Amino acid sequence: MERPAEFSLVDAADGPRAVLAGDWTATSIGEAARDLYDAIVEKTAKSLDLTRVGRLDTAGAFAVVRAADGHIDTDRISGRPESLRLLELVSAAAAAKPVTRPQPRGFHEMTIRIGKGVFNLGREIFETLVFVGHLLVAVGRTFVYLFTNPKRVRWAPIVSLMERAGLDAIPIVATTSFFIGAVVGLLGANMLRQFGAEVFAVELIGIAVLREFNIIITAVLLAGRSASAFAAELGSMKMNQEIDAMQVLGVDPFEALVFPRFAALLLTIPLLTFVATLAGLFGGLLVTWTALDLGPSFFLQRIVDNVGVTQFWIGLSKAPVMAAVIAGIGCRQGLEVGGDVESLGRRVTAAVVHAIFAIILIDAVFALVYMELDI
Repeated sequence: MERPAEFSLVDAADGPRAVLAGDWTATSIGEAARDLYDAIVEKTAKSLDLTRVGRLDTAGAFAVVRAADGHIDTDRISGRPESLRLLELVSAAAAAKPVTRPQPRGFHEMTIRIGKGVFNLGREIFETLVFVGHLLVAVGRTFVYLFTNPKRVRWAPIVSLMERAGLDAIPIVATTSFFIGAVVGLLGANMLRQFGAEVFAVELIGIAVLREFNIIITAVLLAGRSASAFAAELGSMKMNQEIDAMQVLGVDPFEALVFPRFAALLLTIPLLTFVATLAGLFGGLLVTWTALDLGPSFFLQRIVDNVGVTQFWIGLSKAPVMAAVIAGIGCRQGLEVGGDVESLGRRVTAAVVHAIFAIILIDAVFALVYMELDI
């Protein structure tokens, strides 16, 4: 037979003590739980004695834990071992759970993504300006070395990179430009034949190749070939902490690694543009010769008379800007590589994508400028 739950407060050496007795179960606890809580809060009991408790279930243990929570130290609760273990289990189960923040959805999620995008864009612009500033310092320092101490200029890596980025790219640039010129010739001949003006296909090929396709094809191929190579090379060195070692030894990575690549592309892209021009015109010449029966001398004479060398200089004027942008993007992405292979792959991809986007943007800006200048 169950005995009703009860308690009493007795004086002890360390302060008032609550002595529990009877059965502290769900059926016999009655009002004792609330009275125990009020008594502990009002009397500020310092300890609990459960040695006289007969039966104790989870309801009784929860009443004791609730009454003692924040008022009595758990080390000052005495009782049988099984009673103390039950109190620990109930206390752990009743402990406050960590609050889980709901995942943002809908408009809230969209605003967070927009905010992160704006922040990342601002950081990207700032880091790009830092890179450009550091590169300009390296360029200026090398320019001074040309007149004061030419031996300090790193000629060996510049020449080696000119061979890799320039001479080795001639076959693919020439082949691609040849087919582009041929395709422009075929399309122009077919379209202009409808109006009986197929002879103007020569002017179409000349302007398209000399003004746009020679530099665009060259720059896009360099973006896929050289920008990715620069990013991979510098990224691998960054992963292996070789760049950190250079800085420890007092070597400026911009002067030793970035500037040679920048100079190599700047010096070789005019040559590649010239090769692309010749290949593109040759492709168009073959098409007009075979499809329209216009001989090489007629083709070249119309190019000289009606297209002129100005179109070539317009196309070539874009070359230094595109070379600087391609080299800068490739090197910057390489220097931003982290310590894992995933970062290397992501930066190499970003180098190619950013470089091609920059090429198209620069070409559009040049087109607007030359349109305003009426040339």
